[in-house]
Amino acid sequence: MTTHALFVGHGSPMNALEDNDYTRTWASLGQSMTPRAILSVSAHWYTRGTGVTAMTNPKTIHDFWGFPPELSAIEYAAPGDPEISELVKDIAKPTLVQSDHNWGLDHGTWSVLKHMFPEATIPVLQLSIDATKPFEEHVALGTRLARLAKEHNVLIVGSGNVVHNLSMVQWHAGDTGFGWADDFDLAAAEIMREDPERLTALMDHDAYSRAVPTPDHFLPLAYVAGVQAALEDPHVDVFNDRRTMGSLSMTGYRISA
Repeated sequence: MTTHALFVGHGSPMNALEDNDYTRTWASLGQSMTPRAILSVSAHWYTRGTGVTAMTNPKTIHDFWGFPPELSAIEYAAPGDPEISELVKDIAKPTLVQSDHNWGLDHGTWSVLKHMFPEATIPVLQLSIDATKPFEEHVALGTRLARLAKEHNVLIVGSGNVVHNLSMVQWHAGDTGFGWADDFDLAAAEIMREDPERLTALMDHDAYSRAVPTPDHFLPLAYVAGVQAALEDPHVDVFNDRRTMGSLSMTGYRISA
């Protein structure tokens, strides 16, 4: 089977520096894949309108504060790919996607890829999340982008967290989740395994407002669900199936066909 898409619960930026169960899983996933390029939909590029990075050498963005200087010293020097960028713009239609030459790779992308593909030789592009669009349109765009994976061997990576409530985080709680966080994450996993087009049903879940106080970290899952819905007989693997610090989910999904 070929892996077409991943959703990764990226958690703290410190995972970029750490050797733990989550990062070792990411590294193992990377060893099993050889994509032509990677298109990342990161929670940390949240915009009005949709953009795709189009530069040859995207910069490493250190979009966080209060962390050790070692984290800000990391450079993930993967190349870009303007040809793939043009493909994204074409395949995304009728969604208008603008070429972007200013952004780069934010930590939602490189903190994960640093472990998956440490050599940084595979071209990486980012697609921004249009904050003005309804949830269903993000899923639909993911469905169209599945062509990139099926026809051009571009790995689609959604990077966020199914449960992401920083206001309720208990920093020293370890790898445990509140009951409501466990329930919501398990409900999401059931939908992803059985019928990703039902993902909007999670908005009616009792814990939705606590699990998704803002949509930015949840929406990357919509793109991966869209890819999954476009595949014939997809196979779904769940990895890093855990909650941490009470109100963060590290759960990820590998979509193959």
